[in-house]
Amino acid sequence: MKIEIRDVQGQRFIEGQPGEPLIESADDVIILIENDYTVHRLLLYPENLPANFFDLSSGEAGAVLQKLRNYHIRLAVVRTPDLQLSSRFGEMLADEMRGPYFRLFDERTDAEAWLCLD
Repeated sequence: MKIEIRDVQGQRFIEGQPGEPLIESADDVIILIENDYTVHRLLLYPENLPANFFDLSSGEAGAVLQKLRNYHIRLAVVRTPDLQLSSRFGEMLADEMRGPYFRLFDERTDAEAWLCLD
């Protein structure tokens, strides 16, 4: 599991490595946060998430996001230009924008800035 714990503007977050698998199921969230229980923010890339995460009908996104919410962990995902989202995923994303736990970004700097907000 290749991760880095970053400290930016007084906020700590775990960052996955682009192109590397990291979370295969919602149960892996626990393993990830065991590295440092004081970190409540994740910056990940599509490859770090389950293969079907962006296909809402798979249930992967719901399971992972619920597990993160249970532990009050914020997730920023930096999308790749070729990332395909299911139509239902777009609807879920619009709903998530009203809450504090999940965002999808085109640029890493924007994801980092959001994670650094209190």
